[in-house]
Formats: sequence, structure tokens, C-alpha cells
Amino acid sequence: MLKRLYEWTLSLAARPRAELWLAIVAFVESSVFLIPADVLFVPMALARPDRAWRFAFVATLFSVLGGIAGYALGYYAFEALAKPVLAFYGKLGAFEQMRACAGPDTTLILLTTSGLAHLPPIKVVTILAGAVHIGLTFFVISCVLARGARFFALALLLRNYGPAIRHFIERRLKVIAVLGAAVLILLYFGLKLIAGSGQLFSC
Repeated sequence: MLKRLYEWTLSLAARPRAELWLAIVAFVESSVFLIPADVLFVPMALARPDRAWRFAFVATLFSVLGGIAGYALGYYAFEALAKPVLAFYGKLGAFEQMRACAGPDTTLILLTTSGLAHLPPIKVVTILAGAVHIGLTFFVISCVLARGARFFALALLLRNYGPAIRHFIERRLKVIAVLGAAVLILLYFGLKLIAGSGQLFSC
């Protein structure tokens, strides 16, 4: 099932309204869909490198809007809607573990790692942020920075290096994104420790 869904998503890149499909996939990925928008974004940017920045903007915008929808699911309808979605994807157990430790600091970590490297899946984190009532402004800014950094970095690589960079993106970019997120997180907590701001985690 997952392979067929992946192949179907990939096939959307060749359709006349591929940009519309990119917006749709980026939106639903952030709340309910299993396949990341990168699957569609990469072949589109390779086929039209002159539009890579435009595609990155569309993907970022609709990913953030989809994140807000996921946030609303967690905030207003966790039991009725969000919980069944998480259970369907087998993510409910992981969600409950994260929820036990959720606070501004841990949610910031999860928003950063999910936005940059899909770890954990962004749909889990957007629902979590709403369920624990993280501030919406904080949430939106975090999503814009993390998701925007990913899509615009991909656009830069694809515009400059073309098909030659695709293998690197598929095999190595996630590792680099995780390392980059780790550096940012360590810097953030280092500054908090220096400032003596107290407890860093909620559990």
C-alpha cells in the first residue's frame, strides 16, 4: 500500500497541474497524509529549475497552512478526529510518549527535527502542538523556519546541481538535516543553560 501511494504521489509531478498537486500534498502531509511533499517537489524542481524557488514557496506556504490544520485538529478535536488518524498510521503510542514530555522546549525540538528531516513525522508534531496548547504564533514561526529551510535548501541544490544531486538528496540529505537540527538544538539549550533559565524538559 505504501509503495503504491508513493508511486502515485511521484506520478503527480508529470501532470499539467503538478503545482496544484504540490500545494495539496504539502498541505495534507502536515496533518493526515503519509508521503512527504519532497517526493513531488524534487522531480518538479528538476524538470523546471527556473521555477524551483516558486515551488519551494508553494510547498512551504501550504505545508505551514497544513500544519495549522493539524494544530487545530489537536487543539479542538483530538479525541474525535486526531486520535483516529494517529491510530490509523500506528503513531498513537509514539504520540502519547511525546505528549508526556511536551512543553515549549521539547515541542521546539520536535518542530525543528520534523520540519528539517521528517523525524518524527510532521503530522504527529502538528497535532501534538495543538493538543498541548502550544502558542499558535510560536508554532507558526517554527514551522515557517523549519519547513522553509528544507524546501529552499532543496531548491538551491536542485537549481545549482540538477539531476546529479538527486542521489545525494535521497540518500544523504536527511542525515545532514538531522545534524543541522542537532546543532541548532544544542545551541538553544546551551544558551538556556548559560542564562540559567531552569528546567529544560517537562518530564
